[in-house]
Amino acid sequence: MLWITYGLCQNYPQLCALTEHTGLGVESNPMKFIFRIFGVVLVAFGVFAVAGVMATWEFDRPVSVLSARWAQAPSQFIEVDGMQVHVRDEGPRDDPMPIVLLHGTSASLHTWDGWAQSLSGQRRVIRFDLPAFGLTGPNPNNDYSIAAYVRFVGGVVDKLDVKQFVLAGNSLGGQIAWSTALAMPQRVNKLVLIDSAGYPFQSASVPIGFHIARLPGLRVLMEHVLPRGIVDSSVRNVYGDPSKVTPQLVDRYFELTLRAGNRKALAYRMDQRLSGDEASIKNLKMPTLIVWGAKDKLIPLDNAQRFAADIQGSKLVVFDALGHVPHEEDAKITVEAFKVFLGASQR
Repeated sequence: MLWITYGLCQNYPQLCALTEHTGLGVESNPMKFIFRIFGVVLVAFGVFAVAGVMATWEFDRPVSVLSARWAQAPSQFIEVDGMQVHVRDEGPRDDPMPIVLLHGTSASLHTWDGWAQSLSGQRRVIRFDLPAFGLTGPNPNNDYSIAAYVRFVGGVVDKLDVKQFVLAGNSLGGQIAWSTALAMPQRVNKLVLIDSAGYPFQSASVPIGFHIARLPGLRVLMEHVLPRGIVDSSVRNVYGDPSKVTPQLVDRYFELTLRAGNRKALAYRMDQRLSGDEASIKNLKMPTLIVWGAKDKLIPLDNAQRFAADIQGSKLVVFDALGHVPHEEDAKITVEAFKVFLGASQR
């Protein structure tokens, strides 16, 4: 403690005024001296705490600013349920069975870049930012229930005049996907669940950003303070091989988290959890592919096996080296499994 105090006195002489002397001379009353030193250290701690908050203070960023980087062509915005929804709709418009892709918590449509690049030359590929995330931002009613997300997906495909489609989703997007398939089985022709939520699970490790969003005191602070390191750690946590996480990838997650309203919306989403009727999963009848990363520390592999057991005729493909977002971590090998499932690598 003394070396800290000495350093503070050298750089911040005003702090040493609290001890009624300059430097660190010996007090005649040892206890009084100790209390004064403690006071100096306490003040120093406060100074450093305030400096830390100021250094990581991040204001919300408007869509108009973020769009220059994250909504380049072929992005568009369409109105659905009072929201301006960020959408990318690529590939031939005469595709009778478009592919709709749903991302997970704190992600965005960009997580599907590799899949879209591989598929859109032959198939119509539609992806969009879900409410609370990406450039779409908060639901005006703060309703992040699965039922609200299912209505939202229906609203988007209606707006795009899509009658039937193949539906794929990851994590939260997976639960929305199978819930949508149950709600409108006549429209969801095939289903793909990638490290999907749906059953109760015990995580081996949870991204720190999710922990913070669940804690009332800290999440209020997170609405104003967002150290980039928290985002970096959270993204690495969901990769099977954290070395694949690049600064550019962290930029995307970090900047889109700062979209106006997203941080508060994430807290609302966490409060509402992922409630759903897991028993109804057995009622899914359409062809279903289950894709899982064996190194998923958030939703363990035994959940994949439950999906496979409960969905009659489904196919399970496990990638041993991948984590919770296998479609993003290795788009090339995962999209090939998807193409095999479709049974039509070429139209």
